[in-house]
Amino acid sequence: MADEDIIKRIQSLSDLELAVLICLIAHEHCVINTALVCLDNVACELELIATKVFGLRSVVVECSRNITADEFVNLIISSGASDTWSNSQFVTRQDRYSRNSIPLTTHYRLFYSHQKGKKPSIVKVIIAKNLNRASQNVQLQALELMRTGIVTSKTSVNHASRQILFVLVQEGRDCSSLMKHINDYIFISHLHHVEDELLNLEESLKNEDSSSSVTKRGPTHLISEETITPIISTQEIEHLIDLSNTAVINVEVKRYQMSIISFLRLHRAVAGGITASATRKFEKLAKCLAPLHNLNYVTPALVALAAKKIYSHRIRIVKPEEERSMQWGSDIEAVTALLEGIGAEEILEEVLGSSGAEAPL
Repeated sequence: MADEDIIKRIQSLSDLELAVLICLIAHEHCVINTALVCLDNVACELELIATKVFGLRSVVVECSRNITADEFVNLIISSGASDTWSNSQFVTRQDRYSRNSIPLTTHYRLFYSHQKGKKPSIVKVIIAKNLNRASQNVQLQALELMRTGIVTSKTSVNHASRQILFVLVQEGRDCSSLMKHINDYIFISHLHHVEDELLNLEESLKNEDSSSSVTKRGPTHLISEETITPIISTQEIEHLIDLSNTAVINVEVKRYQMSIISFLRLHRAVAGGITASATRKFEKLAKCLAPLHNLNYVTPALVALAAKKIYSHRIRIVKPEEERSMQWGSDIEAVTALLEGIGAEEILEEVLGSSGAEAPL
């Protein structure tokens, strides 16, 4: 099991920080859903999390219908910079972000020194805003990067480091606008509410406000920082990976996991069933959660939590005319009324509740 110091630091992390940590442990990727007014703030918070909490370089990419695949590749490539921050310099965020509405009119990226002779490499953490609005070619490029760690442009082939983290940030709860294969490949989803705090962003804005009261800085001023000591180091993440790989699932808990999958597949409101890849990720997440709770085994509660994070963006609601009881003469209006207001969260609550899969004692 993990030592008490790591567990205390993990317990102090925010929901977004935990989502990033889980993906780093699992070597997977995630999607963050939020309201439109929070979109830029959440992207900035994730950028700060990568830097301050995990000591990793990151880039935020603003996606749109007009961005090309080559532009997307160029935005995620750094000029030979290392994967971690050390004695780094970066552009102040004071002019890019505010506490309320944050205008963002163009693609942007973190500051990297373009040194000659340095081999370009893909940034460790890629925060893609509104990837669901990008063209199919750009989404295919993103999927290829997630699956193989390789992206190609007209002039080059670029390889990622051993593991990269792709964080998709998009408006609303619906992930159906993403390509089907990307949606199924994404590991977990998390809904960030408007009222939820963004601790790192708030702290950063306070620090910049206090600095600007002493010295007036221009928008392109570079702020030098001391070596950043991450809250969770790469070595500690590797240790958590080892612990998750050795976490045990007993027969009763495994049966509970399979029952949840069966109930989801048979639910009358679910369209398209549950994929085998989602089942593999389901078990993987349950085992990743164990060391974060200082356990070397998986409990039914961890399985239920994993189900919510794995399936909430994968479940598709069936159309009334395609609901299975229509084959036996059900009334279309009655079926429509039955399905009204039902979403992925309601289905999961039903399956995990008293009328669904029975959890072992």
